[in-house]
Amino acid sequence: MISAFISIRILDVFDIILTAALFYWVYRLIKGTIAITIFAGIFSIYFLWLLVRALNMELLSSILGQFIGVGVIALIIVFQQEIRRFLVFIGTRYLTNFGFSLEKIFSFAKESAPRLRIQSILKACKTFSETHTGALIVVSRKSELIPYLQTGDILDAETSSRLLESIFCRESPLHDGAVIIIDEKVKAARCILPVSDSINLPAECGMRHRAALGMSEQTDALVIVVSEERGELSIADTGNLRLNITLSRLKEILEDEFVDDPYKGLIS
Repeated sequence: MISAFISIRILDVFDIILTAALFYWVYRLIKGTIAITIFAGIFSIYFLWLLVRALNMELLSSILGQFIGVGVIALIIVFQQEIRRFLVFIGTRYLTNFGFSLEKIFSFAKESAPRLRIQSILKACKTFSETHTGALIVVSRKSELIPYLQTGDILDAETSSRLLESIFCRESPLHDGAVIIIDEKVKAARCILPVSDSINLPAECGMRHRAALGMSEQTDALVIVVSEERGELSIADTGNLRLNITLSRLKEILEDEFVDDPYKGLIS
């Protein structure tokens, strides 16, 4: 009887590892946001419900039971942004890296990575950094980002450093907002991005950094930020913000993401 109770299968170990990994991912997504406080509140109510049930407090138990009964729906409503971030995180970090796509299932054609004029972006970012020109550049991976394109002015122009510099020039009517780049084209400018509600951003981070982080939380895009005050480069990706990176590091990140880029070395 005792040996049957303590027997552990390989599947049990695998189950424990998967559960621990799931909780770790959830913690990473809600860490530093107001959601972790809400989660603590919900857990406290659940613990209180277990306690009043054990003490046979019928009235309070029935009231809390009604709340617990719709717990899953309440969690989806309260944590809708975090759930969205979790799904984007899984799809971008794992499924995309393994090359999963419907096109590959129904097509035998080899799928190439999105094309990007990396050197054009780097040259523009170098100019922005030297002149302390604020910039917000969204680089799409798989998503077409249509809801965000519709908030700005459609350009659909070939990416070049001159175009980016003219857009973010202080006198330009398009400089206030983000540029969205899909493949080798600047699709739109003056786009409005979602703002992150993270409470862990450093004090030096302004609204551009919050918008970049928010965009990376809700989509699979990689977002480049140039600080107007300090001229520093930052990058937001899958809900993480890396501050004050060098131009060479930015080049490495872009080339790692867009390995099939036929425009490497092209400066325009």
